[in-house]
Amino acid sequence: MSDPIAEQTNDRSAKTRQLLGMKGAAPGETSIWKIRLQLMKPITWIPLIWGVVCGAASGGEFSWTIDNIFKIATCMLLAGPLLAGYTQTINDFYDREIDAINEPYRPIPSGAISIPQVITQVVVLLLAGIAIAYGLDRWANHQFPTITCIALGGSFLAYIYSAPPLKLKQNGWLGNYALGASYIALPWWTGHAMFGNLNWTIVILTLFYSLAGLGIAIVNDFKSVEGDRQLGLKSLPVMFGVSTAAWICVLMIDVFQAGVAGYLISIHQNLYATILLLLIIPQITFQDMYFLRDPLKNDVKYQASAQPFLVLGMLVAGLALGHAGV
Repeated sequence: MSDPIAEQTNDRSAKTRQLLGMKGAAPGETSIWKIRLQLMKPITWIPLIWGVVCGAASGGEFSWTIDNIFKIATCMLLAGPLLAGYTQTINDFYDREIDAINEPYRPIPSGAISIPQVITQVVVLLLAGIAIAYGLDRWANHQFPTITCIALGGSFLAYIYSAPPLKLKQNGWLGNYALGASYIALPWWTGHAMFGNLNWTIVILTLFYSLAGLGIAIVNDFKSVEGDRQLGLKSLPVMFGVSTAAWICVLMIDVFQAGVAGYLISIHQNLYATILLLLIIPQITFQDMYFLRDPLKNDVKYQASAQPFLVLGMLVAGLALGHAGV
């Protein structure tokens, strides 16, 4: 006998997952605005918004004033809803064939939204993002439009990641690194440029940190192994097999975070380095408990349990760099 309360709870859960753009959603949404939001995958905004916070911390000039709060909130709007939303929408547009195999409930393959409506959304989000970036440069009194250039570069990277003929995501290494850099380095640069002077040390260090982000990006490939294999996309799980790709993934995450901790030691930020290393320990625990044992089944559970320690480590690194005046 069915349980109506359980069914109602499951239905609400499926609708929430659909709205956030998560795996395991339910079809049937008719509100065009909810469909547009689903295309933008709000769940993916969180790491970019956090990256802005880490950049503000490493900039060393953030203080809790009303003006600064509005500045950082605007940076978050740029990195999350606007440019991450643009990235996810254009990715869904070019992935509509593979989504028809892996996630047929997505708005485009399900027919919930038309192609012209999707293109309009892409253009509006892109133009709004560039405009906000330019406004932030003016707000920060930048002589060179640093944030505008970051936004333009990130938007171009998002396009060639998803669109032919380059379609970087077809290459497991290059595509995943582009994704990792987009989630760590680009929002970090934005926050740092808003509350400090962006320099080559920060640029290179965050690109190095993005190699840990490469590992996180690989986690996302496990949910679409079958579709990638059918369409000839060379994701790491397809190229190396599920088990080997899982080991590559966790090693990338752990080793490069430890490398950042090593850099913090070299600039005499020993306390922050120790905290960062301690945060890697629970990640290793959850990697063994969930991901390495069954990456196809436990990818979402692993991300939910382990990634909070990764993002806390990013903030620790940002605070250390700000404290050191790098």
